[in-house]
Amino acid sequence: MDIELRAFAGPRGWPATGCVCASCNRLRLAGIRHEPASVVIDGVPLEDCARVRVPGGHDVTGAGGGRALVASGPGAAPEPAAGVEYDAVLLDLAGSPEHLGRLRHVGAATPKTEVMAVHVDHRISSPAELERRMAFWERPQGGPSRTLLLGGTRSGKSAEAELRLAACPDVTYVATGLARDDDPEWNARIAAHRGRRPAWWRTVETTDLPGALAAATGAVLVDGIGTWLTAAIDEAGAWDDPSRVRPRLEEVVAAWRGTRARVVAVSDEVGLSLVPATPSGRAFRDLLGHLNQRLAAESEEAALVVAGRVMDLP
Repeated sequence: MDIELRAFAGPRGWPATGCVCASCNRLRLAGIRHEPASVVIDGVPLEDCARVRVPGGHDVTGAGGGRALVASGPGAAPEPAAGVEYDAVLLDLAGSPEHLGRLRHVGAATPKTEVMAVHVDHRISSPAELERRMAFWERPQGGPSRTLLLGGTRSGKSAEAELRLAACPDVTYVATGLARDDDPEWNARIAAHRGRRPAWWRTVETTDLPGALAAATGAVLVDGIGTWLTAAIDEAGAWDDPSRVRPRLEEVVAAWRGTRARVVAVSDEVGLSLVPATPSGRAFRDLLGHLNQRLAAESEEAALVVAGRVMDLP
């Protein structure tokens, strides 16, 4: 199936006329404009191809017999036909990258399926950011691969982790922060994270992180290392004697090094805040800081997330 994507922007183009948002203005200042999506399939404009309307878009058949699933516009998530493995999918990846994950989950998109982003607009910050994300979504789904994402409170590190794995067909979410009967605010945070995740992701709530990493296959998101360390210190009774928990840290590092999965883990960057006022606080900071260093050393990728922006660490 020969697909020519002549333009890929949303109906208003990018930048949108009259819009003064940072995304549109960034392109405008650079003298760049992307026109509304225009697609040619096997030499025929998309609107002239044989196609069937489906919820959220069209099921298109090219002149050579290939099949493509095409989103109708921004926010649209086209439904695949039952039992069809598409040669190409043209999706609103700026708005709904998890839809690609769902198509892969149900078998409509396979490793052979060509993936293209259409209806791109100012919901994403720049073409470079789209390219960065596409690199995650198009890479092979298996492992081994390890990514450590560091950041402070409300930095956007968890959202970045979810974004990186959004297009995977199956994801195991290892939640190390367990619900607490006496802490409704903490439970509300857990519920908010659950509500963001695609319905087909599997959630495992455990403090046995080494065991979860050893058993993991496919794609795994660990959120997060800091909450796991808190539980490990509690279980070891190590707040007054940090040496008691160090064997657990060695187990985690060994499991991280030996995993066969594609793992993205979230951890707290503790080196930029004030020195904790208590001995236990300082012990936690030191333990997590050293653990972050060791996990980063065993990772193919590491990044720091600040105010929702990502800085790759060499």
